[in-house]
Amino acid sequence: MARIAVIGAGMGALAAAARLAVAGHRVVVYERTDTYGGALRRFERDGFSFDTGPGLLPLPAVYRDLFVKTGKEPLEACVDLVQVDPSSRHVFADGTRVSLPNASRAGVVAALDEALGSGAGGRWGDFLVRAREAWDRTRRPLLEEPLWPNWQVLAEREPYPAVPHKRLLRTRRAGTLAEVGAWELRDARLAALLESHALAQGLDPRTTPASAAVLPYMEHAFGTWYVRGGLRELARAVYERCVARKVEFRFGADVTGVLEKDGRASGVELADGAVAEADFVVAGVAPGTLDRLSAQAAVRGDGEVPPQPATASRLTVLLALRDARPEGTAHRTVVHAADREAELDALFGEAAGNTHPTVTVLRPDDPGLVPDPDHEAVTVTTVVPARPGEPYDDLADNMITVAERAVPDLRDRLLWHEVRTPADIAGATGAEGGAVPVPALAADGGRLLHPSNSTRVPGLFTVGGWAHPGGGLPHAGMSGALVAGLIVEGPEFRGSQ
Repeated sequence: MARIAVIGAGMGALAAAARLAVAGHRVVVYERTDTYGGALRRFERDGFSFDTGPGLLPLPAVYRDLFVKTGKEPLEACVDLVQVDPSSRHVFADGTRVSLPNASRAGVVAALDEALGSGAGGRWGDFLVRAREAWDRTRRPLLEEPLWPNWQVLAEREPYPAVPHKRLLRTRRAGTLAEVGAWELRDARLAALLESHALAQGLDPRTTPASAAVLPYMEHAFGTWYVRGGLRELARAVYERCVARKVEFRFGADVTGVLEKDGRASGVELADGAVAEADFVVAGVAPGTLDRLSAQAAVRGDGEVPPQPATASRLTVLLALRDARPEGTAHRTVVHAADREAELDALFGEAAGNTHPTVTVLRPDDPGLVPDPDHEAVTVTTVVPARPGEPYDDLADNMITVAERAVPDLRDRLLWHEVRTPADIAGATGAEGGAVPVPALAADGGRLLHPSNSTRVPGLFTVGGWAHPGGGLPHAGMSGALVAGLIVEGPEFRGSQ
């Protein structure tokens, strides 16, 4: 039985802790805040309850596997997991609206044809077929296996089978997601639908590789899911599974250093001067934080995958509304920006601030979130640069204005609102600027890969969104499985079968 110290109680760290405890190890989690879950937090006021992090769960199989491997009770016995249908509703810049059924290719094709015109659904359906090829080519190395030593193969090879496109007497293939939208989908609204999947991850579709086609494919193939009571309930269930497996938790325990002895990790030092010895250390923190904790630059670089820069964050407005949620309301509505190019320039370039951004409006049909049936809890989110010191009052008000396209009577029903900024994310996760990590993607020179779960320091491993395979709830759970495999089976571990 090994002693394992886990730094942080984010979802990746919790997933690793539960799996390692089941394997017979003594696991202690040190969390600097007073609770678990990382970004999966909850805000409560006047009987209203809101998720302040992710509001939907893609690829629930990751957490189903975690619960199967760590105990007799399956995930569905611990949380009320429901499929969201429609998967999403979209309000485009020209006023066109479309609701997309959950995990139904035929239904999506029919809905797009009806809303956007004959042929639109077919082009989207053909795109999904090509996106599946990219998924099949990258799923194992990007999600289910430790990062390959020859990761350059993933960096150089574009897995998306782009359609040849003739332009100016030359035949070209789309190299970015924006080019896929322009050349293969050939409809500004379909392009906006495609690009919204990258934008939601904090990625600029103009520079994001075509391999990002896997993002809409994952949602299409595996559906969109919600946990009743909010996704904070998923964090609670994973935490309780850890406790049931005898994982120890030390909240309010700020780790200030990773100890090393004889060239390998040997424990952690806490802010109060206490030392906790360990045979392995698992760090669920951002690379910059880990490097400050380690005596040497622990996160790999110099010919290996470098740490991801902190770029995009989220601004969230929580809305308490009078009157009940109308029957037939979509759980998620994406209201697209009137000027996408200006929006992208404001987010990723040097342009002035974005005044009317793309926003995602979440309206769960969940009585557990409201004080009584005559009220509704709504969450509005947009992507912002990871700069927590900026004022956000004007942008938050603009977000409410944009959200009125999805909730026409919103301001008349508004009781109060609460704004959650990048500074709040930084406080919950410790990420610089409140940055939110992106999922790992192939091609583009490896720019969107994440550092390996193993580090330069033997016995020290990284887990969570800033390590392979990157950001997002499914990816965090996968990173926990990879780290547990590397510790239990050693360097020969090759991932789940």
